[in-house]
Amino acid sequence: MKIKSIETFLLESTIEEPFSWSQGIAGKRTALICKITTDEGVLGWGEGGDSPSQTVIHDLFAPQLIGEDPRAINKLWNRMFGTIYNDDQTSGFGGGALSCIDIALWDILGKSSGKSISELLGGPIRNKVPVYATGLYYRDGDDYSKLVEEAVSYVEAGYIGMKTKIGGLSVAEDVERVRSIRIAIGDDLFLMVDANKAYNASTAIDIGNRLAGLDIHWFEEPVVANDVEGYLEVKVGQPLTVAGGEVWYNRYEARDFLAKRALGIAQPDVRFIGGITEFRNVAAMANTMGIRVNPHVWGSAIMISASISLASTFQPCPRVGNPRPYEQTPVMEFDQTPNPIRNELASIAFEQTDGFIDVPHKPGLGLEVDESAVERFCVRRMISEL
Repeated sequence: MKIKSIETFLLESTIEEPFSWSQGIAGKRTALICKITTDEGVLGWGEGGDSPSQTVIHDLFAPQLIGEDPRAINKLWNRMFGTIYNDDQTSGFGGGALSCIDIALWDILGKSSGKSISELLGGPIRNKVPVYATGLYYRDGDDYSKLVEEAVSYVEAGYIGMKTKIGGLSVAEDVERVRSIRIAIGDDLFLMVDANKAYNASTAIDIGNRLAGLDIHWFEEPVVANDVEGYLEVKVGQPLTVAGGEVWYNRYEARDFLAKRALGIAQPDVRFIGGITEFRNVAAMANTMGIRVNPHVWGSAIMISASISLASTFQPCPRVGNPRPYEQTPVMEFDQTPNPIRNELASIAFEQTDGFIDVPHKPGLGLEVDESAVERFCVRRMISEL
């Protein structure tokens, strides 16, 4: 089996109700996906990176991949990584491009062998993966009544955990905003906050201490993503568990955070970390250090499937006889904001029941991509072929 062609599609869809967080406003959703076609007609789909990653795939990776056996994932991953390593392009767009291709290669391996991704990874430890609802963003003209209504809807849907944004308002206003959610959902559900790098360490420590009485399960991305010392300062200065890592692009970027115990929860994103191959490496590193791994997920059904499959294989952290979600068992982010691409791209639009999603069991990613939807959302297509 040989790689015959690599196609990439930059997808874009406007949304009717924009929402915002500390770093800006979302008026549209985007995704970069790839399709790898083999000479035997087996197709593999991947997702990763953003617009510039598309150029990396075709200018740097495609010449290294066309004509090669797609099932030789380790060899091809290291070849791609080597292509961008010397010029220090492994982060950012390079890491996203690598992730996109890697996921598609695993999809091909699964389809050609008749095995699901979780089976290829050694088999799932659990057949269902716990998920939490991500929503509760800022909206123009929103008062606490709409925020509370959304939070209660997640409770009614069966979730046992949810995450809201902070950093978009003053510290005092955000504390009251979070307090309104806690009052609405009660004391028994897990509630997390995400600052999206909004603070310096001293302000993050301030709001962390103010939120301490609201039983916040973790405080996500309190400071700039690569500021290891800042993370350590926040961890020491306030009582909330610190989480981060969604924009790590390989194990080397994760290394110092894990080795220094700068956070209590690691959140790699399969679209950025280097795909399934590198996510597995980082998860194993974290587990040996007693750091839980909860996948960050913000994309289409392709990355959702890859993330569930990975999470199904992660060892409890730590090992106990009866591991519980949010305590020892990994929990996966489940985005509830508007996203037509996520909902319409594939044959499976993943749904949760009582806070869990079933692990895909069909070969590869276990889904069929609707190519008419790809065409409908596509704003730029590129192809490399024999």
